[in-house]
This record gives sequence, structure tokens and C-alpha cells, in this order.
Amino acid sequence: MRQRYAYWVATCLLSLLYLGSATMYVLKSDFARQSFAALGYPGYLVAILPVVKVLGVLAVLSRRSLFLSDLAYAGMLYHLLLALSAHLNAHDGGFVPAVAGLLLLVTSFLTQNSARAKQSPYAPSTPPN
Repeated sequence: MRQRYAYWVATCLLSLLYLGSATMYVLKSDFARQSFAALGYPGYLVAILPVVKVLGVLAVLSRRSLFLSDLAYAGMLYHLLLALSAHLNAHDGGFVPAVAGLLLLVTSFLTQNSARAKQSPYAPSTPPN
């Protein structure tokens, strides 16, 4: 039961983090482009990332396809690792959301099989209750 709660809390918070940042990219695109430039990333990512982030959240929450759900988890992992690296390199303090996102992502991924009917072959299996 605790794993089920941990999954839903972590997954909802991770989803809010991703949807919030996607919204910020859309509503404050000039600020986002400047921030990306300061980190050394091209500005065109500001147009692509909101779409990818929303699709990733939908894939994880809906789980209509286990393949897409696991692919979304992998994409989020790489995204958060790159964000952590970029912010640590820039010494700007923006690494805190990346660390929080990584913790939420790991918790969500490791507890998903205890909370969802469709079992991911890559996450640890849980014993039946």
C-alpha cells in the first residue's frame, strides 16, 4: 500500500514539474530562450520541449503503451541528467528542480508495478498482496 501511495505522489509531482516547466516555456518563451542560451543550448529547443514534456507526462500517466511509458521514463531521465549537468556547470542554482525531478522519477519508476495493472518488464516486480 505504501508503494502505491509513493508511486502516485511521486508521479503526480513529477507530472506537475514537467507540465509547469512546459507552461513556462510557452508563456515566457523569451526568458526561456535567454536561459537556454546562457546554458549553451540552442533556442529552438524552447519550441520543442513543451510538446515533448506534455507527451511524456501523458505516456507515463495513461500507460496505454508500456513501451511508450518506459521510453518516456528514459527520456525524462536523460533530460533531468542533462539539466542537472548544465545547471551545475553554470553555477546558477537551477540544479535543485533537476535533483528533485530525478528523485521523483526514480521513485515513480521503481514503484510503478505495485500501483499499475500493466506491469513494466523493466521495473522491479512486487510480490502479490
